[in-house]
Amino acid sequence: MPFTARFTDDRRHAEPVGKIVCVGRNYAEHARELNNPVPSAPLLFIKPASAAVALETPLEAQFERGEVHFETELALLIGAPLTAASPAEAARAVAGLGLALDLTLRDVQSRLKEKGHPWEIAKAFDGACPLSAFAPVTGEVDWQALHFTLDIDGECRQTGDTGDMLFAIPELLAEMSRHFTLEPGDVVLTGTPAGVGVLPRGAELRLQLAAGAGHGGIEAVTRTAA
Repeated sequence: MPFTARFTDDRRHAEPVGKIVCVGRNYAEHARELNNPVPSAPLLFIKPASAAVALETPLEAQFERGEVHFETELALLIGAPLTAASPAEAARAVAGLGLALDLTLRDVQSRLKEKGHPWEIAKAFDGACPLSAFAPVTGEVDWQALHFTLDIDGECRQTGDTGDMLFAIPELLAEMSRHFTLEPGDVVLTGTPAGVGVLPRGAELRLQLAAGAGHGGIEAVTRTAA
C-alpha cells in the first residue's frame, strides 16, 4: 500500500506520499563535520515514496550493507501544489510539521562518490526515510524558531534550530518548486544539523520537535533492530 502521512490528531492526509524532496548541507556545521564545502545554493535530491516508513516501527535499516548513519531533519508535509512558487506561496502550502530520519548507507555512499557515480542507492533504499506523525499547520509559523532534538539511549546526539539553516524554509521550498512540482502528500526534508553518526543496533531513539505556539509539538520513539 502507498505510504500516507498521518497527523497527530490521528487523521490521514488525503493523498499518499509521491516523493520526498531533500536538501543536503543546509547547516554549515554539518557540512564541515563531513569535510564538505558549504554550498552557495541548495543541493537537492529525491527519495522515492518507497523510502517512507512510520518512524515508530522498528528500524531494520539494511545494516548488512555497512555503516548506516542517522540524520535527523525537520519534515514538511505539502498540502497544495507548488510550481515556481514565491516564498510566501510556498509557506502557505505546508500542511504539517514533523520529524524524519534521513538514513544513509555511508560506506556505500563513500564508495560511489570515490568512483564519481550517482549515490541514490545509499540514500533512497526502501525504509530510508522514517517519518513521524505531523502536527497540523493551522496558522502562521515562525520558520526561524523551530527546534528539534535526537536522543539515542538517553544521550542527546543532535540539536537543530531552523534559525541556523543556510536556506530558510520559505525560500528553500520556493527553490525546490522551480525544479520539481511539489504535490499534495509530498514530503520535504530540510537538512540535518551537526552530530550525525553511526546508527547503533538495539538502541532507543527519541525525536522531539517544538513546533511553536498553536502547533503543539512532536515526540516519536523507535528502536533499531538488534
